[in-house]
Amino acid sequence: MYDVARPAPGNALEETGQLPVLFSGDHPSGVQHGRPAARTGPDYRAIQASPEFTALRRRFRGFVFPMSFAFFAWYMTYVLLAAYAHDFMSRKVIGEVNVGIVLGIGQFASTALVTWLYLRYARRRIDPRVAELRARAGESGRTRR
Repeated sequence: MYDVARPAPGNALEETGQLPVLFSGDHPSGVQHGRPAARTGPDYRAIQASPEFTALRRRFRGFVFPMSFAFFAWYMTYVLLAAYAHDFMSRKVIGEVNVGIVLGIGQFASTALVTWLYLRYARRRIDPRVAELRARAGESGRTRR
């Protein structure tokens, strides 16, 4: 039977708690003998400064900010009604179901609706532009190597 109190000896470094040296030399990552490493991959600063990226960011914000504001306003309306309009929120709609319950369920439904709207918007208006930018970035990254 295996003795839990005395584990079997494994690697000597495990027993001492010391780790092996992963990087040798005093040079920072990417710099060797005074020369910076050759850059590979896309030029992210150029991509961020490009008009296509700016338009993509504007398009994203054009959906997200108004939708976030509208949802926050709807949520705060619900919270304020629940806090200060007790008579209105306690009105019966159907049987024992009152306005507060209906509006509370509406919060869940509106969350699902906003998610669905964003996914649809992103699939149609944002993702194709992102794919174009990635393709261009991949091409420019290959030409530099």
